[in-house]
Amino acid sequence: ARTVDGAAFDSAELAGRPAVLWFWTPWCPTCRGEAPEVARAAREHAGAVTFVGVAGHDRAEAMRAFVADHELEFTNLDDADGAVWRLFGVTHQPAYAFVAADGAVEVVRGTLGHQQLTERLGALTAAATAPGTAGG
Repeated sequence: ARTVDGAAFDSAELAGRPAVLWFWTPWCPTCRGEAPEVARAAREHAGAVTFVGVAGHDRAEAMRAFVADHELEFTNLDDADGAVWRLFGVTHQPAYAFVAADGAVEVVRGTLGHQQLTERLGALTAAATAPGTAGG
């Protein structure tokens, strides 16, 4: 995949670490409302969980503007053709894919509030540090 800035992205970078993929579009009002919370969660969990935005269904210019407007300081992919969305079975935004360190994936469709997102991130990091897991 490519980032919204055109850089190459290799999903192998995520192997063995908990990650959250956030599926969004630049024109989605719900995504715009959710972006500050996702940015906050990414900052609060930096080093423990890797965040990757998956922007779809628009032009790269609009995706870059959205990233800048919302100060999304994590990798955001340009998925204009929807290939990554299809890979995770995402048909509409917003959606999340919570990827455990062992590779298990849970896709959540729809909006998550601060509390729900925090709880899911806590479970993801706890699983990563439990004895006998990839992170513990």
